Amino acid sequence: MRVVLTREVGANEPQRAWLPAGAVVSEVPLTRTRFFDDEEVRSELAGCTQVGSFRALVVTSARSALYVGLAREALAPGGRVLSVGVATARAIENEDVEVDVVGEGGALALAPEVDEGPVLLLGAAAMHDELAGGLIARGIEVTTLACYETLPALLSEADMDTLRAADVVFIGAPSAWRVASDFVGARTLVVVPGATTAAAVRTTHANLWEGWSAALSERLAAL
Repeated sequence: MRVVLTREVGANEPQRAWLPAGAVVSEVPLTRTRFFDDEEVRSELAGCTQVGSFRALVVTSARSALYVGLAREALAPGGRVLSVGVATARAIENEDVEVDVVGEGGALALAPEVDEGPVLLLGAAAMHDELAGGLIARGIEVTTLACYETLPALLSEADMDTLRAADVVFIGAPSAWRVASDFVGARTLVVVPGATTAAAVRTTHANLWEGWSAALSERLAAL
C-alpha cells in the first residue's frame, strides 16, 4: 500500500501511527505556514474596539496557540478560552494558558458553548466561517484575529508522480486539496479529518474516508 502524508514536515506522526505494517509511506507537504510577527497581531488587536470586553476567545488551530497569551489579554474578567480540538488544547496548555472548553467535533461544535459576546476568533487569515456565521445568526458579535496564513506549496514533478501513484492520500484541509486534486486518481482513497475538508474533497472526488482516528487502522488494513 502506497500512502502519502501531506501535512507540513513534523506534523504527520499521528497519522503515520495508524498505518498498517508494510505500508510504503511518502511525505509530500501541500501547504506551508507563514506566521505573523507578534507586532502585526498586536497591532491588529489594538484596533479592535472590544479589547477588554471579549467574553470568549476561540482558538481555532494548534498553529494559533503561539499567540494565545497575547489574545487572552483582550478578554473581559471571567472570559473563557475555548479550543477547537484536543490537539489545539494541548498546544494552548503548552503556552501555560488554561483551556475552559475543548470542542471535539470541529469549530461548529463549539457554538452551543458560546452564549454571549463579543467573541474573538484566533486563527488563520482565511478562516472557515461556519462558527462565526452561526454565532452572528444568533446575534452574537464576532471579531476575527489572524495570526498566520497558509500558502500553497510548489510541487516538484517527483511530488506529482508520488500523488498520482498513491493508494491512500491524507488531506488535512481544503487548501491542501486545492494543491493535490489535479494529481490524485479516482481510485485513490482520500482520508480527511472532518466534515469541512470532506465537503471540499467531495466536490471532485468520490473515494473518501472521513475521520482521523484509531478506527482508520482497521479500514486501511482491509484495503
